[in-house]
Amino acid sequence: MTATHLSLNDQPQLEFVDCPHPEGHHRMAYWRWGNAQAQRVLVCAHGLTRQGRDFDRLAQALVAQSTEALQVICPDVAGRGQSEWLNNPALYQIPQYAADMLAMLGQVQAQLGSLPMQSLDWVGTSMGGLIGLVLCGQPGLPLPAPIRRLVLNDVGPAITWSSVQRMQSYVGQYGQYRDLDEAAAQLWTLSQGFGPVLPEVWREMSSHMTRPGTQGGLTLHYDPAIGVPLRAMTPDMAAAGEATLWALYDQVQAQTLLIRGQDSDLLTPETALEMTQRGPHARLETWPGFGHAPTLTGEDQIRALASFLLSD
Repeated sequence: MTATHLSLNDQPQLEFVDCPHPEGHHRMAYWRWGNAQAQRVLVCAHGLTRQGRDFDRLAQALVAQSTEALQVICPDVAGRGQSEWLNNPALYQIPQYAADMLAMLGQVQAQLGSLPMQSLDWVGTSMGGLIGLVLCGQPGLPLPAPIRRLVLNDVGPAITWSSVQRMQSYVGQYGQYRDLDEAAAQLWTLSQGFGPVLPEVWREMSSHMTRPGTQGGLTLHYDPAIGVPLRAMTPDMAAAGEATLWALYDQVQAQTLLIRGQDSDLLTPETALEMTQRGPHARLETWPGFGHAPTLTGEDQIRALASFLLSD
């Protein structure tokens, strides 16, 4: 099955998990493709302002191509998509997101009953890659299975300050759209780094990025407050975070595939090269025609991930 021949009638199963945080609990949504009893599990985690339905085409293709039963879990990180918004914007940060993923994976394991989770893989785009890095880089975490294979989609321990400033300028700054066509067009102006995306695929992806506005029309499907911690970041804070992430990266045991958009403003060639020389010694693929970050919707993109994730 290829990216352009997927049945759009297929729909994932929507589930929720109760996640603790310092001020109580919140519900996080996640989408499951495949059989809930499959002992082979793949998590696909999205970028900063996105949501789990970004991975519809990749998830469907991997489930169809896998020679073993596979379930693909695509969370809506807190504050996005169908997940609840947090009362305290300061919690919209990687440590809380990683804790939420542990709760989700615990629930996925519980649904398997007495069956053990045989394998666990992780695909993370941008922020989703950093969440995966935090989970992979701490061997003592209560994962139901060690993460076997890790895909980092255009992200690494070092993030350029210019890209942080770019994100500070737009995250949470959104308004109303007359209809889906206008929303898709406006979203595309912020998403040129995603590279080539078929118009019908982009419209489909954009439909999951919107919700009814308070005054009619549509607005974006995330809490504007997710940008609060990002706008509070300083160069010194970013440098301290980078040191922590490199320390985590050096402890990663998973086989790691690093995808870099050739025109990325977030992941530099120097950082990507260093990632091939330390820690898990990532296998680097640089994709021409892409910036930050490939959508993983095209046939060639899906083929590359399938080759890495579905091989023995």
